[in-house]
Amino acid sequence: MKTRAAVAFAAKKPLEIVEIDVDGPKAGEVMIEVKATGICHTDYYTLSGADPEGLFPCVLGHEGAGIVVDVGPGVTSLKKGDHVIPLYTPECRQCKSCLSRKTNLCTAIRATQGKGLMPDGTSRFRCDGESVLHYMGSSTFSNHIVVPEIAAAKIREDAPFDKVCYIGCGVTTGIGAVIWTAKAEAGCRAIVFGLGGIGLNVIQGLRMIGAEQIVGVDLNPGRKEMAEKFGMTHFVNPSEVGADLVPYLVDLTGGGADYTFDCTGNTTVMRQALEACHRGWGQSIIIGVAPAGAEIATRPFQLVTGRVWKGSAFGGARGRTDVPRIVDWYMEGRINIDDLITHKLPLERINEGFDLMHEGKSIRSVVEF
Repeated sequence: MKTRAAVAFAAKKPLEIVEIDVDGPKAGEVMIEVKATGICHTDYYTLSGADPEGLFPCVLGHEGAGIVVDVGPGVTSLKKGDHVIPLYTPECRQCKSCLSRKTNLCTAIRATQGKGLMPDGTSRFRCDGESVLHYMGSSTFSNHIVVPEIAAAKIREDAPFDKVCYIGCGVTTGIGAVIWTAKAEAGCRAIVFGLGGIGLNVIQGLRMIGAEQIVGVDLNPGRKEMAEKFGMTHFVNPSEVGADLVPYLVDLTGGGADYTFDCTGNTTVMRQALEACHRGWGQSIIIGVAPAGAEIATRPFQLVTGRVWKGSAFGGARGRTDVPRIVDWYMEGRINIDDLITHKLPLERINEGFDLMHEGKSIRSVVEF
């Protein structure tokens, strides 16, 4: 079938709005009509050419929501008309990782997904007869996509697509890091480094679990008001504290935070986040994606004395199990997504969404089809 998509034909070039062909779903696959998609920093990371695993031409996008319009042979958990959120981190419930219950990093389709292909080693996208690659197993910058059944979470039908699409990445990544990665408890003290979209979701995750103190750290004082709205109790601007940031934060939190969260991708900040943890039990969760080849460092003493570095992908959430739950939280008013969606654009203006993100004028721009 024919559909519209924003295609990245090469790195460092604007996306082009074109008509492409989408083949129907094969065994174990579903076709989704994407209704809305968020524009994430990860999409730009690949488009910028900085991603060493970036492949072109491809259809970017991994933060969407839509309706199942067709199913392939053998599909049992989804049917036409189901409302779904595509998952860049699938949940097969059968691989070693899923069965371990120790991680959300399902490995069932990892090899082909990283190559921009479906599990059978081919693409469902074509433009002018030439193959176009998938992206993160999602490609939500296309009005119609095909994904494996295990990479789609069925959600309630009354949830608005233009809001819950954000749960496909940013909301889950932030809130999940608190609940499923850190397993933070009520009464804890926490520090969040970086108050962009991910950081704000970490803050509201901490508020949800009843954290006693939520410190936000950001160089932009303009982010203070929004962060306070989401639950931040203290704001710290590193430029006002200077070289004494870590001791300042340790003192502010009464000996160090129980949990710290890096949402910046800056390796210097990652070190500060670890060293601002409480001696003996503090955990520092790395969420931000650092540049290719970057390394983190600290003195071994920091780890020997009980601090822990942990990474978090998709917030540690199991997509098909946990994403519907987060949608329910939104619909019940337990989490705020509306204030995070600062701009809505038609597909034709998708490149403006990237500009807004770079200029710091948006938290999340959403494209509606």
